[in-house]
Amino acid sequence: MTGGIMDVVLVIVVAILSIAAAVAIFRVVKGPSILDRVMGIDVLLAIVCAGIIADMAVRKHQDNLTLVVIISLVGFIGSVAVARFVIDRRPHEH
Repeated sequence: MTGGIMDVVLVIVVAILSIAAAVAIFRVVKGPSILDRVMGIDVLLAIVCAGIIADMAVRKHQDNLTLVVIISLVGFIGSVAVARFVIDRRPHEH
C-alpha cells in the first residue's frame, strides 16, 4: 500500500520540481541583469538538490548526500563571488 502512495507523491514532486526548473531556466535566459541570472542558477541548483534528496527519500539511501553538499557549496560560493564582483563594479560614493 505504501508503494502506491509513494509513487503518487513522487509524481507530484517531480511535476512541481519540473515546473520550478522551467521557471528558473526562463529567468536565467531572460535576465535582464546578471543578478537575475545568478539568482536563477542558484534556484536551479537548489531544485537539483531537492530532486536528489527526493530520490534518496524514495529509494531509502544516502549515497548522494555528499553530492548534495557539494552542489550546495558551489551554489553558495558562486553567488557570493558574483555578489562581490557586482559590488566592486559599482561606482563608489564619497
